[in-house]
Amino acid sequence: MRAHLTVASALIAVLATATNLVAQPAEPEAIRAAVVKSLTLLEKSAATHTEHRKCFSCHHQALPVLAFTTAKAHGFKVNDKEIQRQVKWTADFLEKNRENYLMGKGQGGQADTAGYALWTLAAGGYKADGTTNAVVEYLLVRDKERDHWRAVSQRPPSEASPFTTTFVVLRGLKHYELPAKYNDELQARYEKARRWLEATAPKDTEERVFRLHALQLMESKSGPLRSATEDLLKTQREDGGFSQTDKLDSDAYATGSALATLHQAGGIATKSDAYQRGVKFLLKTQKDDGSWHVVSRSKPFQTYFETGFPHAKDQFISCAASSWATIALTLATKK
Repeated sequence: MRAHLTVASALIAVLATATNLVAQPAEPEAIRAAVVKSLTLLEKSAATHTEHRKCFSCHHQALPVLAFTTAKAHGFKVNDKEIQRQVKWTADFLEKNRENYLMGKGQGGQADTAGYALWTLAAGGYKADGTTNAVVEYLLVRDKERDHWRAVSQRPPSEASPFTTTFVVLRGLKHYELPAKYNDELQARYEKARRWLEATAPKDTEERVFRLHALQLMESKSGPLRSATEDLLKTQREDGGFSQTDKLDSDAYATGSALATLHQAGGIATKSDAYQRGVKFLLKTQKDDGSWHVVSRSKPFQTYFETGFPHAKDQFISCAASSWATIALTLATKK
């Protein structure tokens, strides 16, 4: 770990010198106020989503729960009952489809849905049971002819990349362990996935983020991990933010996910120049209602409904973006 942090610190210093950008740390009070404001809105919207939809979503269950549990771990007051309600709701959703998982069929969204749902359960402290066992067994055989797991949807940024799908699957397999009889098959898949991650170039921020996350999860060697960290870090814009693609402006989804990943998987300190510039971007772009607005790039396929989150037809990606922004800001409150 110490060597990992040394590499990250050296990388930050080189890039900061190259760009000649030095940021003064954001005021801790401003960061905490932004987090509190966002958490209130996320909690209300996540609860409303379950009243209108029976299906699990990464934007209104997974990422808000990750934001809630991250905030709780950093001393913020959160509604534990709402966290557990969302976790139970997610577990019940998987349970209703247990037979399909046992038959290897999965459900809508396939590995993305299963992986994000397991991530949600793990964040909420849900223990392994028959349902999680069925899901991880399904994930092990899903795309078994490949060296990674593929996305079946085209809903960028969160449901369109094999890097995202591969990470959420690997995280589920790592957390909810399979019985010993699957060990050889599991290790073989891990090794194939590791080689794929190390050899495959990402094409946008989402892919850089989840490639870095996955490489760290798979305990990749320092070379590929450092390269992936640098690949993501060097795309930071002059405004301090990150963009989903080279042709788009900086936004909270890309910035929040990039910052959180650079810290959690890349070892970049939250007090570093790069991280603090990102924090300032997020503070500057937060709306008065506590949200961040990001324009959707996905083509709608479900009937539109209101969840109580702002920004009308952009509310799903904006909820996901606000969750990532909240996570990134929460991490910056660590002393």
